[in-house]
Amino acid sequence: MGMFSNILSKLGFGDKPAAPVVETTAAAAPVAVEAAAPVAIAVVDVVAQLNDLAAAHAEKLNWKVSIVDLMKLLDLDSSLASRKELATELGCPVEKMGDSAQMNMWLHKTVLQKLADNGGDVPVELLS
Repeated sequence: MGMFSNILSKLGFGDKPAAPVVETTAAAAPVAVEAAAPVAIAVVDVVAQLNDLAAAHAEKLNWKVSIVDLMKLLDLDSSLASRKELATELGCPVEKMGDSAQMNMWLHKTVLQKLADNGGDVPVELLS
């Protein structure tokens, strides 16, 4: 599982009930099955979840502007090596990888955008 998958998991993305299992026997006659109706993706309120985590955290963390604080809030390794791994996974431009400040800014914006792309409710002002 990649670093971004860990972020999704910590925020509850993909938490949905398992699909029912249909059992058949070898003697069962073929049965026509209707296609299942599409299931709407549950929207995850990213801001509410992160604000709740921040309120309960002993350290004051500013997740809205800092990728380090965001990762700490999710109880993930926020070391430079981990951030570089996440940046590489998400396709950070090479020219930003050499400057940790530029990489961090790119990474923070990209993580929030990817959360929104995956069904997260992230306000526009955090994405720009």
